[in-house]
Amino acid sequence: MKLKTTILAAALLALAVQGAAAHDTGAQPRRQQGAAAEQVDFGRYFEDKTMRFDFYHCGDATTQEYFFDEVREEPYWAGSKVSLIDDTGYGVQLFKVIDKASGREIYSRSYCTLFNEWQTTAEAQTVRKAMPESVVFPYPKQPVRIEIYARNRQGVMEKRFEQEIDPASYFVRTFTPRYDTFEVSYTGNPSTRIDIVLIPEGYAADEREKFEQACRVFADELLSYSPYKENAARFNIRGVWAPSMESGVTIPGEHVWRNTATKAQYYTFDSERYQMVEDFQGLRDIAAHVPYDHIYILSNTQKYGGGGIYNFYGISAAHHPNRTGKIYAHEFGHVLLGLGDEYVGGVSYNDMYPADVEPWEENLTTLVDFDRKAWKSMLTQGTPVPTPIDEAQPQRLGVYEGGGYVEKGVYRPWPNCLMNNLHTIDIFCPVCKDAIQRQIDRLCR
Repeated sequence: MKLKTTILAAALLALAVQGAAAHDTGAQPRRQQGAAAEQVDFGRYFEDKTMRFDFYHCGDATTQEYFFDEVREEPYWAGSKVSLIDDTGYGVQLFKVIDKASGREIYSRSYCTLFNEWQTTAEAQTVRKAMPESVVFPYPKQPVRIEIYARNRQGVMEKRFEQEIDPASYFVRTFTPRYDTFEVSYTGNPSTRIDIVLIPEGYAADEREKFEQACRVFADELLSYSPYKENAARFNIRGVWAPSMESGVTIPGEHVWRNTATKAQYYTFDSERYQMVEDFQGLRDIAAHVPYDHIYILSNTQKYGGGGIYNFYGISAAHHPNRTGKIYAHEFGHVLLGLGDEYVGGVSYNDMYPADVEPWEENLTTLVDFDRKAWKSMLTQGTPVPTPIDEAQPQRLGVYEGGGYVEKGVYRPWPNCLMNNLHTIDIFCPVCKDAIQRQIDRLCR
């Protein structure tokens, strides 16, 4: 069925699936290895380029719906051609690509979104909102069905949307390049590397050299922290020169507004340091100029702040006077595998981590299902759970209360770690390091 004739059907289907979601449980918090996780033959099902599915993510604090926008073809596929099925159990969203002829799952990825963070704010209790989003996957050779899942209040993935796609349709929008690109660090074949694209925010047309220097600093700083350092040869980093109409960044709380390439702004969710971008499709338009797995935005400011969202994007100040490298390492921990924040306070979220649900993040627990975490097996025998803070052993691996923005009920692995403290700490704890390494290994196959 051609795309144009499925638009109305997709809109109706979104509503129908919404009502039926309670009866259709998809992936559990951690999917079991089995038939779905068997290796998919990339060459049989996919072309060596990208398909992008654009949609709008809409709703309020308790509801979410998905409305089709368009399908795009992008010129490069940078992802693994082996690790095609996601069995990590990460994320609050998941999409699957199903081969229409066989009914087989041939690609899937978990991710998180800014919309889902917004759902936990007070504003979402009284306002309905829409944000542009998209997912990308290898370009199918034959018709497929895309399915989108969301994690429910009990932590289980439920199917919320599906739509058929004909890759031969003339309604698939093709890519038109607009910007110059350059390599920051190239180590080899994108399919066996983690490819990061750096995008400028708030750099005017005469500031290209400043941006390129910021890109080099990003690469040097990120790859100076373990375990990124030990895996430097498994990263490619490229830049896209997308200048802004004005220099500088938007800071609503200071009544400063700038016309910039990504339309980022501080005070996201009324949190001063949270600088984020709502137009994710616009970011994809810039990123598509190079092969990429992960998007990171370098913001032309010294003002502390930014953020990172798993399999979505990261952003931070590129010119902070003394913490740039730590910020890059911390935020990329969010982007690469969704490591949780281990600090307390500082956000406007409500009920981000329900006390009766085990967080999916590798470095947070509510002790509801701690046994399934790799973290549990890493504890020294006899370690009390929960673990009291011992000033004499500041780097003792344990289960310390306070994390996920709250003082009580959520636990972290170390008293201090880069996912907790950017002021005096410059290392990841053993749990975070182990999780990062496993994710790098998986994505670089």
